[in-house]
Amino acid sequence: MIPSMAVRWSGLGTEYTRIPGLQERYDESDQEKDLLKVKLEQLQCHFTWGPQKGNIDLDDMKQRLEDSVQTNVKFQPRFYNQLAFVNCLQGNCEEAIQNLKEAEKFLRENHEDEFDKRIVITYGNYAWIYYHMGQLTEAQSYLDKLERICKQFPEASRYTAMIPEVYGEKGWSLLKSCSQYYEEAKECFKKAVEKVPDNIEWNVGYAIVLSRLEHISGTTESRGPTESMKQFRRVLEFDPNHGEAMVLLALKLQHSKQSEEAIELVEKALQKSPDLPHVLRYAAKFYRLKGDVEKAVELLKKGLEMTPHSTFLHHQIGVCYRNKLLFLNKNSCSKRPDEPAFQQRAELIELCKYHFKKAFEPRPLTFIRAQLHFARICSLNEEYQNVEEIYNNLLRLEDIRPENKQAICLDAGLFELHQKNSESNAITHFLEGMKVDSNSTEGKRCCENLKSISERQIRRNPKNSKAHGVLGLMHQLDGKKREAVESFEKALELDPDNEEYLSALCELRLSISVNNDFPNEH
Repeated sequence: MIPSMAVRWSGLGTEYTRIPGLQERYDESDQEKDLLKVKLEQLQCHFTWGPQKGNIDLDDMKQRLEDSVQTNVKFQPRFYNQLAFVNCLQGNCEEAIQNLKEAEKFLRENHEDEFDKRIVITYGNYAWIYYHMGQLTEAQSYLDKLERICKQFPEASRYTAMIPEVYGEKGWSLLKSCSQYYEEAKECFKKAVEKVPDNIEWNVGYAIVLSRLEHISGTTESRGPTESMKQFRRVLEFDPNHGEAMVLLALKLQHSKQSEEAIELVEKALQKSPDLPHVLRYAAKFYRLKGDVEKAVELLKKGLEMTPHSTFLHHQIGVCYRNKLLFLNKNSCSKRPDEPAFQQRAELIELCKYHFKKAFEPRPLTFIRAQLHFARICSLNEEYQNVEEIYNNLLRLEDIRPENKQAICLDAGLFELHQKNSESNAITHFLEGMKVDSNSTEGKRCCENLKSISERQIRRNPKNSKAHGVLGLMHQLDGKKREAVESFEKALELDPDNEEYLSALCELRLSISVNNDFPNEH
């Protein structure tokens, strides 16, 4: 029944009823939600830190966090908080609330004396999840709790306190996401250890992020101890039996050719922490790089028993079998099915394919490297139609990380070049890969291949305008402006209407003129 004061109006053939006061109530509700969100954005928790849905592989992160909850009880609150964030992003809000309840329960039972310091992030996550559920009263209740807690800390704002516990957990959250957040993670750990210098886990996090940043920047350990090596040693001063710090330091020492100490550290870590998945996986990497593939597989399979759904472990086992296969290919050319080497090769191919497939099937849009490794094994086995289908599917993917896009272009280009003998298609893929980042390892490989193809084509046919244009681009990237100008001039002679060559040549000449690289030219 429509109240007597209701107003009717119609539009597009449909009659609507407006009840006075109802729209005003809607406006008040929206305003309340907007005001609440302003408060929530002031919090320090997973919902206000860098990683969001587009930056992380949610399914993979969820699986890793669930494994961590089972295998590393000590840090359950951290894993449950991250798990709540992932579940909320996936729309599983009720499950997310249950995750936070588990985190809160653990903190109350195990850290009663530091509960208020450690609960700040969990309460912030509660508030955000209830907000997403539309339960604004519940969300506000957690803001009230945070307000009461923050009054204890002199430098805190109304709803958050930048205390070491917050910095430390923020560092771990950013470290677990993707490389674009590593610098920020480093600063968080640095601030945490400045306040509490002897906290082992913040020191571990600081060492790990330093190590990863060194790897990205290409820092060479041969010049002496790096910052991460010093930091890992600092951790071992606080805890001489810290297994993860031992194997991570061993990997750094192995890279800098300090093998004796590295082996001692790995053996000690496996003795002290034989059932920690991270110790097993890093030790396995150490033995694989050392050339002891059997030992590496043994450790990875032990880890797989504890975390059977780990795509990472399947991928690493596949890499080990691939190394054995490549060694066999290099040292045995048997083509006869009745010979042991032929049979061993067939077995290794199947093992590689099985484990790489196990790695990427649950993550077809994100575990690109595993698919590329699978494709390479198929190529070794001359399954070219299958390989071509894999690359075509990968090349069609959109919204993938730039480094993955570049890896796909490089591998597709190499396949076209070596297996299909199509220099033209290879050039297309290498150019696309090079455009992503010409300074990365894979970008440089794209450039090297482009240069060698274009030089080879010019030797075969000096009038190949495209080859001269590609070579001009390669010289330009190398900073060889004179050679680049000569190549583009030659390309334009052969293809006078090509705007791309003309534009590149004009840009180069302008640059030369401005920088006065050739003072005698007019």
